[in-house]
Amino acid sequence: MSLLQTTLAAIRAPDEGAAAAAQLKLDGKTKPLGSLGRLEELARAVAGIRRAAVPDMPVKAIVVMAGDHGVAEEGVSAFPQAVTAQMVLNFANGGAAINVIARQVGARLLVVDVGVKEDLPPAHGVRPARVMKGTRNFAKGPAMTREEAVQALEVGIAVAEELAREGVTLIGLGEMGIANTTAASALTAAFTGRAPSEVTGRGTGIGDEAFQHKIAVIERALKVNAGATDPIDVLSRLGGLEIAGLAGVVLGAAARSIPVLTDGFIATAGALAAARICPAAAGAILASHRSVEAGHRVQLDALGKKPLFDFDLRLGEGTGAALAMAVVETSIRILREMASFEDAGVSGSVR
Repeated sequence: MSLLQTTLAAIRAPDEGAAAAAQLKLDGKTKPLGSLGRLEELARAVAGIRRAAVPDMPVKAIVVMAGDHGVAEEGVSAFPQAVTAQMVLNFANGGAAINVIARQVGARLLVVDVGVKEDLPPAHGVRPARVMKGTRNFAKGPAMTREEAVQALEVGIAVAEELAREGVTLIGLGEMGIANTTAASALTAAFTGRAPSEVTGRGTGIGDEAFQHKIAVIERALKVNAGATDPIDVLSRLGGLEIAGLAGVVLGAAARSIPVLTDGFIATAGALAAARICPAAAGAILASHRSVEAGHRVQLDALGKKPLFDFDLRLGEGTGAALAMAVVETSIRILREMASFEDAGVSGSVR
């Protein structure tokens, strides 16, 4: 079997027994029942994904997939396509927002070139894994062949497996790619049945005229690429290499019982693609935040996920996922370190 096939075969839903055991432990802590709210919910979810009532403290990594989009030639972004390569080098030099936040939360940062159009010099922390030099313009035909999409998925799976072997137990998703909100909008519309106007935002900050043009381009892309036979076909026709790579990270992590934190709109498009390819993989997904992008709420609803916070973020790069890692870590620390009524000699509630 292929790497994708063996990965899909290994994915299981979270362990409900471990989650219930974690909640039982939380109920015995020195606090009223349920008084830590979403932190308890988060600890329980991680316990189920990790298949352990008391998971170890997380070892954290952010995976930023980078790729270019042929649809950029339609003028759907406020920035030129060259910015993708420039930002990848900025990541390598430690100067981007994700570098700052990853350092703050103690997370390793791995940047993967799965489809940048411009040639890049060797750079520390940037993994060369290029499937092709950007996708094709999906307003004129499929962005990728099925084989190219599967190859990008397998790049992500391989990265998740490598991190798992190195002891990583919590992965955040990040991305870089000019015009990738256009691809994310098209995928979201295709996967949820919502109209492009309902799931398309302003991305890098385009004006009103460009925004209407962007919606029209997505509507055209959906018509040109109608007739997809399965989720991988949808991904190949309307997705991006970095979005497919992130979907692969989700699948690979789910197969290894590792929780995955979504970021914003583009990263969540990758998570949604993974959940459509293998519904059981959705159990490994944790939603970090809600972006200002119009379609992000639609994606989260489709995944059945409730974000941990809403800071009006719209940068991407994995910034929201990195911030959420501190909250996940706190929830596990409470489960591991907070005293029980018995341990502390404190009287419990009368039930």
